[in-house]
Amino acid sequence: MSNETLIAAIGTVLREEMQHPHLDGFGPDARLNEDLYLDSVQLLQLILSLELTHGVSVPEEAINRQDVSTVADLARLLAPGAEPVAPVAESETPSEGVHGAMPYDLKIHCFVSCVCDGLKMRGIDHRPFYALIWDAEFAITDGSRLAYHSDAMDHESFRYWFERLYGVPLVSWYDHSRSKDENVATLLDLLERREPDTRIMVMLDMFHLPERENKFNQNPFPHYLLVSLGDDPDLWQVRDPDFRWEGVIERERMLNAIRQPSVAGGYRFDPSRAHPPADTDLAAFFDACFRFDANPLIDAARAIVLAHAEGRGGLKLTDVGEALRELPVITIRKWAYEHGFAFFWRALRWPDPEFQRICDEIEALVNGLTALHYAVLKLARTGETGEVAPVLARLDALDAQEFAIKRQLASAYAAWRQTSPDLGQALPSRERLSA
Repeated sequence: MSNETLIAAIGTVLREEMQHPHLDGFGPDARLNEDLYLDSVQLLQLILSLELTHGVSVPEEAINRQDVSTVADLARLLAPGAEPVAPVAESETPSEGVHGAMPYDLKIHCFVSCVCDGLKMRGIDHRPFYALIWDAEFAITDGSRLAYHSDAMDHESFRYWFERLYGVPLVSWYDHSRSKDENVATLLDLLERREPDTRIMVMLDMFHLPERENKFNQNPFPHYLLVSLGDDPDLWQVRDPDFRWEGVIERERMLNAIRQPSVAGGYRFDPSRAHPPADTDLAAFFDACFRFDANPLIDAARAIVLAHAEGRGGLKLTDVGEALRELPVITIRKWAYEHGFAFFWRALRWPDPEFQRICDEIEALVNGLTALHYAVLKLARTGETGEVAPVLARLDALDAQEFAIKRQLASAYAAWRQTSPDLGQALPSRERLSA
């Protein structure tokens, strides 16, 4: 199948099978996310349709490619005999790796990105705080659906540990016992009286700001931003550390997104008061949030697949794809392991090649979860019960991969504790605080 034929097939799938509404700009150069508004799940569904209805062979590595931007890119990737991507040339400039300046930052949790933004500006190491993320809370609804956010969830553990580690009070200005209008009035008052060093966080529904990035095309899309007033009363200054964006948005559009019933929350804090965490507090933090004996996300995915495969409560196997639709939003949290390992490697001055090897294992875990999601979508599409066992086998393999990463993390943590005689022994798991 030629590139031109594949591009035509992509258009056919989007129009006729997926009935995608954003095809005015369809063509080889159309960007999949920015122009066609395809999220990661829709992209997998598109590839799956090309495989099942158009006979396109889809290698697993194609599912995990991060450099597919346009329709033409996707066609080239799936074309028969497509050449593998050339490896990125190594820089001739010597690098200290994990022990040098970090060349990137992880943007995988909006709350954490917002509160850590001020730490980075003050040169304070924010990476330990990411230990809260890789097993961060999610929800399973009554209908056995995975959800990255629910009304029952709060950020109390994040607030507590941020204050304890960095000495910055994180004050919730949002009062859940009051009406939406009353909370908006509180926000407006805070913005009017804001001191220069004070940051104001607000949760809003990003689905109602279509000009902003929404790679997962979530509806609703609860998301935290930092807001302030500028010279023009009709425009708000917006800083979105999680999506690396800063600019102005119309006041009324912001208020509309904040007033949505799908969102409720906000904090204020002054990062100028931050200090580096004490080792004793870090040890207590790590003891509280490390879970070396379980992989909650994989356990949840397995339970959801089994519930649908067994038809519990009237569930259908063909609905399992929708039940795990938000898996990609939670999968990206696994990148947080890199910051955890980086903290220990830098503290212990362990060799960079070992750190890079572990980073490869983390990448393999994330890619494996993406491939799992594709397999689940295929299972839902075909409804073939014989494919349940291979999906469960994938989950078992991913379980083993993540436990292997956690064992290495546990070893690094134990070595770090031994560098200070004041830290003592790690708490047994039964004594750990809830994180």
